[in-house]
Amino acid sequence: MASIQEFEKVLDKSDTAVASFEDRSTLRRVQHFLHSTPAAVPAIVLVLSIIVFGVLKGERFFSANTLTLILQQIAVVGILGAAQTLVILTAGIDLSIGVIMVISAVAMGNFAVTYGLPSPIAIGMGLGVGAACGLLNGLLVAKLKLPPFIVTLGTWYIVMATNFIYSANETIRRADIETAAPFLGFFGQSFKIGSAVFTFGVIAMVLLVLVLWYALNHTAWGRHLYAVGDDPEAAKLSGIRVDRVLIGTYALAGLIAAIAAWVSIGRNGSISPSWAVTDYNLQAITAAVIGGISLFGGRGSILGTLIGAMIVGVVSMGLNMMGADPQWKVFLTGVLIITAVAIDQWIRKVAG
Repeated sequence: MASIQEFEKVLDKSDTAVASFEDRSTLRRVQHFLHSTPAAVPAIVLVLSIIVFGVLKGERFFSANTLTLILQQIAVVGILGAAQTLVILTAGIDLSIGVIMVISAVAMGNFAVTYGLPSPIAIGMGLGVGAACGLLNGLLVAKLKLPPFIVTLGTWYIVMATNFIYSANETIRRADIETAAPFLGFFGQSFKIGSAVFTFGVIAMVLLVLVLWYALNHTAWGRHLYAVGDDPEAAKLSGIRVDRVLIGTYALAGLIAAIAAWVSIGRNGSISPSWAVTDYNLQAITAAVIGGISLFGGRGSILGTLIGAMIVGVVSMGLNMMGADPQWKVFLTGVLIITAVAIDQWIRKVAG
């Protein structure tokens, strides 16, 4: 064995500590926490919103009736927001999600009321219409490599026009639905827990979000979806079938939009093709963005989307109870969107 040389003896007494360049500041720790917990920011905003309006309106705002009414009002948007979230997580966007919901509702109503099919079959046909629209979007994005924004903008026009042509712009009335197909209004039925009133539509929204949360966080499909949104080329090199993930995600988003259609029938009682001009799509995107879903894909929690929808609902209800101009809701929503995107950019610096 070779003897130790003189210069090696000097090294034995040298400092063996490794230089560390980690920033341990409080701000950096907060940034890391928010990066690892995407739903934290919207949850904080929701709690603060409830506290503010609770202080301003007192027991009237904190009543079980008011809080459950907020949930009833956001049920449709919350479900659409869940569908939009799946697409945004792949670094895409679906501008047609709102009109897919409307044409699915119109299809359900016509199959049940106009054509006289049993309600379960009519609902199944409506779900199929929604899934088919989403599948079309997915094929155009994945196979033709077209930008999601352009694809879904085009299908938004196509589906909306088809909706009006097929329905002849005729509303299916509540009385006709209650007579011919009362099961279409199932999600509008309510039940009480104490003084709180819940509809089955609210239960559907919560269960859907929980199922999707589990799938996104504890299944291979969920990991693949996040990977595709974060870096599609790296995902492809790792063996993930990117095209299949994209097609499946858009088809699932269309199916969920059709579920929202069924819930909306229960909430509204009637079915109107003119729902297509309502900004359901913008509301769904708003819920996702305020809920911390990154528009750049690959980051966010679907629980945040539900919280984002609740934030909009709380702000809207609070301002209504205060008698404020409705435009203040629009103003504050815009502020929340810009703030959410700015915070997301700041948090993403951790990963960079």
